[in-house]
Amino acid sequence: MARIIAIDYGAKRTGIAVTDPLGIIAQPLETVATHSLEEFLRAYLEHESVERIVVGMPRQMDGSPSENFKRIEPFVNRLRKIFPTIPVEYYDERFTSVLAHRAMIDGGVAKMARRDKAMVARISAAIILQGYMDSKKDSII
Repeated sequence: MARIIAIDYGAKRTGIAVTDPLGIIAQPLETVATHSLEEFLRAYLEHESVERIVVGMPRQMDGSPSENFKRIEPFVNRLRKIFPTIPVEYYDERFTSVLAHRAMIDGGVAKMARRDKAMVARISAAIILQGYMDSKKDSII
């Protein structure tokens, strides 16, 4: 079975999470500089089988796309051209940074370590991925 990748796209850094090979557990993978994200994905996809890419969709509280969507949409369009056989989907990312900070606090991460934006991006990507997986599981039941 192939993995699913989730991306928490940021202006400077991007968090990436993946499922285990069986597609059961979401886990943080890496934080990469956004300018080198496509290169990272190419290298990763050479070695791992991936069935889907999920990209966090930034939304306002009313559900409309946020300002950051203007950067994400061209990126997603490029992904679809670069990897035409891998479906790319959006998933609502509202509150993922807040949830990531909460998970870090609950996990006992020290206050100084919680300032690590790279860690927050990875955890946010894992939260996006777990939410996506849960939404698909709920639609099957």
